[in-house]
Amino acid sequence: MVRKIKAKLVLQLRNQGLSGRAIASAQGIARNSVQAVIDAADQLNVGWDDVAAMSEGEVYSALFPGRGVRESVFMQPDWPRVHSELARVGVTLKLLHQEHVDDCGRAGQAVMSYDRFCRLYGEYAAVSGASSRVGHKAGRSIEVDWSGPTMQLLDPTTGEISKVYLFVACLPFSRFAFVEATLDMRQESWLRAHTAMFAFFGGSVPRLVPDNLKTGVISHPREGEGEVILNDAYREMAAHYSAAVLPGRVRHPKDKASVENTVSHVATWVIASLRQEQFVSLPQLRGRIREQIDAYNRQPFQEREGSRLSVFTAEEKPVMQPLPAVPFEISTWTYKRKVSKNAHVVWAKNFYSVPFTHIGAHVDLRQTNEADLPEGRSWQAWDRARIDDWASRTGPATVTVVGKIFESAAIEEAGYDPALAVLRLSRRFSPARVEAACELALRGPIRSPRYAHLRPILDTGQDKTGHVPDEPEADGGGYVRGSAYYAGGTR
Repeated sequence: MVRKIKAKLVLQLRNQGLSGRAIASAQGIARNSVQAVIDAADQLNVGWDDVAAMSEGEVYSALFPGRGVRESVFMQPDWPRVHSELARVGVTLKLLHQEHVDDCGRAGQAVMSYDRFCRLYGEYAAVSGASSRVGHKAGRSIEVDWSGPTMQLLDPTTGEISKVYLFVACLPFSRFAFVEATLDMRQESWLRAHTAMFAFFGGSVPRLVPDNLKTGVISHPREGEGEVILNDAYREMAAHYSAAVLPGRVRHPKDKASVENTVSHVATWVIASLRQEQFVSLPQLRGRIREQIDAYNRQPFQEREGSRLSVFTAEEKPVMQPLPAVPFEISTWTYKRKVSKNAHVVWAKNFYSVPFTHIGAHVDLRQTNEADLPEGRSWQAWDRARIDDWASRTGPATVTVVGKIFESAAIEEAGYDPALAVLRLSRRFSPARVEAACELALRGPIRSPRYAHLRPILDTGQDKTGHVPDEPEADGGGYVRGSAYYAGGTR
């Protein structure tokens, strides 16, 4: 069917000197179809320069006006709106089809089937050059990895060459990318690169998808054979940014295909492009890398409108989670240090006191790197008193929720992150709404409401009515869990 020919691609390859026969062979397109595109372009005196800035759909319409357009007895959906709505969390083709059915009923027009709805959306995405959004949602995940190829630094005094490694991150929805140069691939560099990444993106996401590196993942058993065990520092860093770590399966590169693809692009846009330049310091190299990645993110898409930057700015950045008040503090863990009889543990030739009940036991030590703490007296570490003060300014129900979180924590420090996650909701929603959501959650039997219980209430506006719907949301919907959830259902 000529309508599905990628006319723009044919003209691009022709402009590069390929014959019609070569284009047909390389792209798996019928020779007659390729020739039809060439003939139409010649007849209209249209060349590659005339269509370079157009989408596939626009090029096809220009060459074959009115071709393939057939009248239908069915009411046609607003496909650009369908495509836009699919980017939103919880929105599926099934939900949008049901809304289309409702629209047809109100208009008294015939309704197309769900299968036809899905097929026509696929055709719209293919012809318009838009990427189908069935696979990825905006602001839901970040894929991270180390680049295989490396770069170099030159010591101008000794002439010594040192290797530089590249940390690569990608938002799968917009393909917006970030690259950070490091001197090694150790855990501290891995964590620092993540904090720089979150600052660069200006927001966080619910999922981090790394490879199975020891800097982040201790073990990743086969599906159904156990749970993924994360490195403590990596788990803490992810929790600080309200994210969960979901490593790609071992030997399944498609689980993080976006970053794998970005790594290959980095080889061209960064490594190859800067191969003639010499760098004598890490800041100098990082500055040039930022310039190259900025150009990469601004590069127009070949088969759709816009760029990685424009899609990120318009559609993905607005739905990302806000960053915490301060960046994650890099720390070092030391495992299985035995507590001596004097109730002290030794680390780095220093003695640290431990509750006497732990005498003879093995403990894990966490040492904060002071260089990572913000400068100035205005900065304060988070502690129970500071958290309680924030909760009291929000309201009594919030104080109760935070108090229950600490009651359920094995040690006080374990309650910091979940309590702060609740309080930071007031940065996206007003403190009054957070207080109302806490009041609503406390009416149910859940002993210790958390962020996961409060966020759905706020997202669906239940805090404004003080009422949880009796019916759960339709299949494929968003966050609404229904009254069963708040009445003793699954926690």
